[in-house]
Amino acid sequence: MPFRIRALPAAPFADLSDLSEAALSARLIKRLVVDNCPGYPCRVSLEDARPGETVHLLHFTHQEAATPFRASHAIYVRDGVASADLPQGVVPEMIRRRMISLRAFDSSGMMVNADIAEGVDVAACIETLFRHPSTDYIHLHFAKQGCFAARVDRA
Repeated sequence: MPFRIRALPAAPFADLSDLSEAALSARLIKRLVVDNCPGYPCRVSLEDARPGETVHLLHFTHQEAATPFRASHAIYVRDGVASADLPQGVVPEMIRRRMISLRAFDSSGMMVNADIAEGVDVAACIETLFRHPSTDYIHLHFAKQGCFAARVDRA
């Protein structure tokens, strides 16, 4: 089953580098300098930030459905990066190197299935979850921290 992993768009985060520490704090955002890799997975570039780069840690609503599964969590966004546009079927290294929780949702935002997989097995797990006729999209989460990694759509 063909799929495409979607990064978050860069535009909503483009002004973060211009904000003062006080303005960031008012939005509950932390500006950090990366000290190790992997460790700061960017949801816009779908790459791990490298040591010395600036990232912003912020609260993000990734499941906006008006259901009991509405959800949000902290994410990292690298400073000044473009949104990744991955080819069909490609799982980025940022995901392949981690344990991933996969959550399948129907078109109304209700969870219909879920699984966990080592990152190297995520593509096969995505294909299995899309075989369920009610699966409309899948959210990938980093299993340890529980935070949103990326959305997956049928290609």
